[in-house]
Amino acid sequence: MENKKRERTHKWANPLDLATQAKSMSGFDFLNGILNEEIPAAPIAETLGFYPVSLEKGKVIFEFEPQEFHYNPIGSVHGGVITTVLDTVMGCSLQSALPLGLGYTTLELKVNFIKSVSVERGKLISTGKIIHLGKTTAIVEADLRNAQGDLFAHGISTCMIFKL
Repeated sequence: MENKKRERTHKWANPLDLATQAKSMSGFDFLNGILNEEIPAAPIAETLGFYPVSLEKGKVIFEFEPQEFHYNPIGSVHGGVITTVLDTVMGCSLQSALPLGLGYTTLELKVNFIKSVSVERGKLISTGKIIHLGKTTAIVEADLRNAQGDLFAHGISTCMIFKL
């Protein structure tokens, strides 16, 4: 067994400051600020290493590159990491369509794991979009694919929309 030393450090912005900033802007403007690196990414994105690369109202695309530190004890990326990426992308697709004064939270989340994810898979792309946007609830979905379009995971979620 290899005894190579593995280390990792990272930094993040104060999440309470980010939440305050998010409440003062439309969802699209807030996410656009993150995309353009005018606003720091959320701590979970910094910790796990996934980032937005494209933003439209109702649709977002994030990149995620699997790393060893994402692994579970059986040698693949932990399902919780994949779920976190999908949950974030789904939530951001909804947030991108919300005006100033409205927020959201996940009510229900379902993920299907299609193929094993490992560092050998290389950079993956997660696309999230709104399926239904109502006054108090929304349904969103996201997938995780490689550059060739192979599907690794798919998620669907119900979110509650509320006044901030």
